Amino acid sequence: MANKRIQKNKKQGTVAIIGLGYVGLPLACLAAEKGYQVFGIIKNKSKAEMINAGQCPIDDARLKRWLKKVSLDATTDWSVIRNVKTIVICVPTPIDSLNNPDFGPLIDACSNIARYLKKGQLVIIESTINPGVCEEIIKPILEKSRLKASRDFGLTHCPERINPGDPKWTVRNIPRVVGGYTPKDRDRAVRFYESIIEAGIRPMQSLKAAEATKVIENSFRDVNIAFVNEVAQSFAKMGIDAVDVINGAKTKPFAFMAHYPSCGVGGHCIPVDPYYLIERAKKSGFDHKFLKLAREINNGMPKYTVDLLIDALNERGRAVKGCRIGLLGLAYKADIDDTRESPSYVIKSLLEALGARVEVYDPHVPKQSTVDSLEALLKRVEVIILATNHQEFLYLNGRLLKRNGIQVVVDGKNALPKDEIIKAGIVYRGIGH
Repeated sequence: MANKRIQKNKKQGTVAIIGLGYVGLPLACLAAEKGYQVFGIIKNKSKAEMINAGQCPIDDARLKRWLKKVSLDATTDWSVIRNVKTIVICVPTPIDSLNNPDFGPLIDACSNIARYLKKGQLVIIESTINPGVCEEIIKPILEKSRLKASRDFGLTHCPERINPGDPKWTVRNIPRVVGGYTPKDRDRAVRFYESIIEAGIRPMQSLKAAEATKVIENSFRDVNIAFVNEVAQSFAKMGIDAVDVINGAKTKPFAFMAHYPSCGVGGHCIPVDPYYLIERAKKSGFDHKFLKLAREINNGMPKYTVDLLIDALNERGRAVKGCRIGLLGLAYKADIDDTRESPSYVIKSLLEALGARVEVYDPHVPKQSTVDSLEALLKRVEVIILATNHQEFLYLNGRLLKRNGIQVVVDGKNALPKDEIIKAGIVYRGIGH
């Protein structure tokens, strides 16, 4: 470990954080800043070496600065678990090709922990899971250590809450909820989070209640996004600007929460968590029709975006086949490099299946870009689809696009100057705008 990094004279305790990605690494930095001795367990040895050298594997300016200021030990060695009091699991919980929950990374982490679990340790699951997973899946795996939950070790759940790229709401100040196998377990975890997080920590009545909190948060968002995506399609038929309507509705100071339509829903939470609730409820004999419909609508937005492009090209007397199309953005949201569940990939696949020649540029995901700059992309294409509203794209205007010979713009984020683009003689399509 680099001695030049700031270290607290008084250590709060010891903690192992399993998984040093978008959730685990900020949490590790925060715990280290607050005085904990932090061990981070990660599969990738080269990433562990990067982190130990103070180099951030995530494209996040604040996290890069933070990592240089704190002291933590990243390792691929699971045996360090023997040396800590608290174990926090922050591994991904994705879905498979059939939209079923994939607990593989979580099961693997718990199996490795069980090999080294000691009496008196506290295990906290931050990974998003559906109600019942802690007791039905995680507890039996951890008890293969021959230790018993609550009697020998604490088992708790504190669902992660992090919003990559958000300068206001961070791992430091977002309130958290905590549930435990027993109230004693829960209270231990509450004290841990109170020692590092500068926000309220709410104790929940049970593990299942804590597990359900995260999936309902993101299912709520998914349903509301599906509503405005459907409204956008409806209003387009009626010649109504859906974005203008939403902006009008949000002037009401109560009972309305603005959500906006777009080319699709990405990220590790909103397009994933509803499936966790849908599948678990099915096992209990309940059919979440509303959530399934919301997922169907949101999953259909990339195709709707391509349909808008086809309509716009028809106005120009062009076919998609052979058309040179520039896809702007691969990340699922602005100004980050996270591409998980990004609708951009679906849009790209649909275009290629129709015979389009697709060029891709994302300044935050250069390794997957087909050109090295926005300028290079504009010179190669005649149509652009804005799929991610990165700051680097927002200066595009009608004059610049016309100068580069762009004939059609499909604005998947409603982020470009519509009137300027139309005035320049370019065919414009937005998602309800």
